Amino acid sequence: MAAIVEKSALYVPTLKELCEVLQDGLKKNFAEVQVSVVDCPDLTQEPFTFAAAGLCGKPRIADVGGVPYLLPLPQMDKIYNLNTVAEQVELPGAFLLGASTVSFKAVGVNAELMPNVFAKGNGKPEVNHSYSARIDPATGGFILEKYGEKYKTCDFALLANLYISEGKPGKVVEVRSCRRTGQSNFVSCMREALAKQFGDKPVAMGGTFLIQKGKAKIHVMGFDLRVEHTHCFSHHGEGGHYHSDTTPETVEYLGYFLPADFLYRIDRPKKT
Repeated sequence: MAAIVEKSALYVPTLKELCEVLQDGLKKNFAEVQVSVVDCPDLTQEPFTFAAAGLCGKPRIADVGGVPYLLPLPQMDKIYNLNTVAEQVELPGAFLLGASTVSFKAVGVNAELMPNVFAKGNGKPEVNHSYSARIDPATGGFILEKYGEKYKTCDFALLANLYISEGKPGKVVEVRSCRRTGQSNFVSCMREALAKQFGDKPVAMGGTFLIQKGKAKIHVMGFDLRVEHTHCFSHHGEGGHYHSDTTPETVEYLGYFLPADFLYRIDRPKKT
C-alpha cells in the first residue's frame, strides 16, 4: 500500500531577512555572532564529505513516519527508502540530508542514522555517504559506522526528518556563533528566532553545521511533525542525536542553511 503524501507550501523569507532574524536571535544566546549570505562551500570536501556539493536547488523538507511508529514498540513493517522519498517529494535524483533511524533488516538493531545520499535518478546511480551509530553490546559504548558503505542500502525505518535539494552550489546563509551564554542550544536558538519573527507563517530551514571547537552531548538509541531534529557524525568515531554543547565557554559553531519551499508529510501516524 503506497504511503500517503501531503504537500504544503511554506513561507520563504529572503536570505537577507533570514540573516537579520538569526543575527538578532543568536545574539541573545551567544557572545559572538556573525550571519551573512555566502557561496556554499564544496560540501564534498573535508570536513563535510557529503554526497553532494551544495544545498541549493528546489529546497524542500520531508517528514516521514513518526515517533508513534517507535513507541511503545517499534513497528517492524515501517521500512522506507531514500530513493523513494526523493520521488515522493517530486525531486528524483535529489540530495537528502537529515536525521533518521536505520533499517532493522540491515543492521539487526535500532540505531541512529545520519542520511547523506544523492539519490539515483536522471540516469545516475545513488551515492550513499550515510553514517549510523549503534550501541556496542560488548562494551556498552557505541559504534559509528559508514552505513552506506557497510550495509549498502538506502533503507531506513520508522521516521526521518530530511532536508532535500538538487545538491547544487549557490547562495546560502552562513552562521558563525561562539561562546554560548544562554540556555538554548544552537539549533533551538535559531528555531526560536524564526518562530518569534514569523509567528503563524510556516517557515522551515535545513542545512548543516560544524562544531569547530568544544564538545557536545549526543545520544544513541538502544531500544507528529518534529519541529527540530539534528543528527551528527564526526571523523573521530562519534555520532548520534545532537542535544547541545557541553562546553559553552569555548564552543564555536559554523553552519550553512537555506529556507525550504515545500513541506512533504509522508505516512503520517494516525495517532500522535
